[in-house]
Amino acid sequence: MQLLDGKATSEAIRQELMKAVQKRRENGQKIPHLAAVIVGNDGGSLTYVGAKVRACQEIGFDSTLIQLPEELSEEALLQKVEELNNNPQIDGFIVQLPLPKHMDEKKVTLAIDPKKDVDGFHPVNLGNMVLDLPGFLPATPAGMLELFNRYNIETSGKHCVVIGRSHIVGSPMSIMMGRNTSPGNCTVTLTHSRTKNLKEITLQADIIITAIGKPGFLTADMVKEGTVVMDVGITRVADATRKSGYKLYGDVDFENVAPKCSYITPVPGGVGPMTIVSLMMNTLKAMELK
Repeated sequence: MQLLDGKATSEAIRQELMKAVQKRRENGQKIPHLAAVIVGNDGGSLTYVGAKVRACQEIGFDSTLIQLPEELSEEALLQKVEELNNNPQIDGFIVQLPLPKHMDEKKVTLAIDPKKDVDGFHPVNLGNMVLDLPGFLPATPAGMLELFNRYNIETSGKHCVVIGRSHIVGSPMSIMMGRNTSPGNCTVTLTHSRTKNLKEITLQADIIITAIGKPGFLTADMVKEGTVVMDVGITRVADATRKSGYKLYGDVDFENVAPKCSYITPVPGGVGPMTIVSLMMNTLKAMELK
């Protein structure tokens, strides 16, 4: 069993990005600039956006954090999005989800210029992904593909089972793994809450990707020997013995599943760090495309 170390892999990519930025700086070229918009005071969102801003600082990107009050109107947020669309200094930006309940997330996503949509959620970018056209891939799935690539994991001809059909991870990942690319060329089964006989399906899998947010859901009796397992799920569970007051768990019963795997991601330290570095890679790409 070998760990797919997202923390180490993302650090290697950050070093590559730092060198690319330093070269641009030495040549007097523009430095990538990422903006992040957050509405309200959701703790998880603030933590995640803060990590993105720190990543920009570490790599040498310019960054702008726009924190807006929860009572802000949807119209005012859409005006801010339009400002960012028209700002030539901003190469890419994200609007952190979830938004307050009085705002329409789909409407806000559609308002983002696809050329600056470094989260890869705009329908134009998702359509480009389906058609194998240039565009921005969703950050988490893109990070997972990078792990397959960096660890030289063969995917062609393999049976990949994806558990979960969210628009952020499950659905796009199922498409990416089936595309005529490398990594890709898998036979893909997309499973979800209505799937029957899930265990029978996962036991046929060479690759399992799980993204449902249910701690310990994937157990050892659902996995055959030699399977590659990528665990996207991350759930906080109260734990009074820890300073933080909680412990992070993935969708996989790691202790019992890991011995059966050829490769497996830990939680934390697996897919999570790859999401942020993928966002940085998309931002550099957005600037270069301009």
